[in-house]
Amino acid sequence: MRILYYLLQKEFIQIVRNKIILRLIFILPVVQLLVLVNAATMDMKNMEMVICDQDHSSLSNRLISKIEASPFFVLERMTPDVANGRERLESGEADLMLVIPNDFEQDVIKGQSGEIQLLANAINSQKAQLGYAYMQRLTSDLGHQFKLEMTGEKTQSTLSSTYTYWYNPELDYKFFMLPGILVVLVSVVGMFLTAMNLVREKEMGTIEQINVTPVPKYTFIVAKLLPFLVIGLFELALGLVIGKFVYNVPMQGSLWLVFGIASLYLAGLLGLGLLLSTFSASQQQVTFVSYFFLLVFILMSGIFTSVDNMPEWGQKVNLFNPLFYFIDVMRSILLKGAQFWDLWRQILGITILAISFLTLAVLNYRKTS
Repeated sequence: MRILYYLLQKEFIQIVRNKIILRLIFILPVVQLLVLVNAATMDMKNMEMVICDQDHSSLSNRLISKIEASPFFVLERMTPDVANGRERLESGEADLMLVIPNDFEQDVIKGQSGEIQLLANAINSQKAQLGYAYMQRLTSDLGHQFKLEMTGEKTQSTLSSTYTYWYNPELDYKFFMLPGILVVLVSVVGMFLTAMNLVREKEMGTIEQINVTPVPKYTFIVAKLLPFLVIGLFELALGLVIGKFVYNVPMQGSLWLVFGIASLYLAGLLGLGLLLSTFSASQQQVTFVSYFFLLVFILMSGIFTSVDNMPEWGQKVNLFNPLFYFIDVMRSILLKGAQFWDLWRQILGITILAISFLTLAVLNYRKTS
């Protein structure tokens, strides 16, 4: 224990002396959480629309007024020329184009189907699909209202439904994104700093001085990992404070459970960082290798889209992705109030990966004495 104490003291002194690491620890998470949580959103609002009104009726004017009042659309331009509207759509100046044909109102009055045409720039397929869904909802409401005014009768459906949004009643996308981005930040800081720390000592030559001492290999590895485990938990706590007081993210579950699973998760991820550093001879090399693994882990973790939408082979690959498990854990505990037994599969996956990474790191590290 005495040897471990002095090694830990050395590690913390090195961290405090490294001004770049201190900036990464204190400034990077704050800035990225304040920026990324607001920027990384799937909410589609202010979609620019060109309208070509060839009917110029009271019903078409009411439809245009509802579009202008909607938070989802911005009326970019009115044009009577369909070709001009298409040019604006093709040039990227507009996301959507609505064509209201002649006799639109007359067809509705006659009881026929009033048809309008919606053209969408589907390079961003999600924006196109949401634009269509918003317009369908808007025109459906207008059609029911217009029919009620004409007939004076309110049609009743034999089927009715009510809906409730559980765990995120206001559909605030920040509640979904903050736990995921926080996991990414903790992972980047923990794994990257661990890998860089050992390789930096290789380049400076100080690792050889420790290797020739009688310090046990396991004690040396614990001393390397423990400081960054503490730093990772500090980053997590800092992120949760920002989430609570800046974004008012609900924290329904046990924070003790969050930090307990986070400790296990960080131990495994730090073991992976240490494993990568044993294969690398320079900081540049370990940077590229770490970047490769982190990029794959992040893109397949489900931070933006559901993992269930991935092909079957991608879901199987995700079984080896620690970020996939921990992001699910964070969202489940904070938003749903999940308990330990609700998350036993995720905890089992994190445990297996942590043991595997740490074992490989210990076995692959060569110490000469």
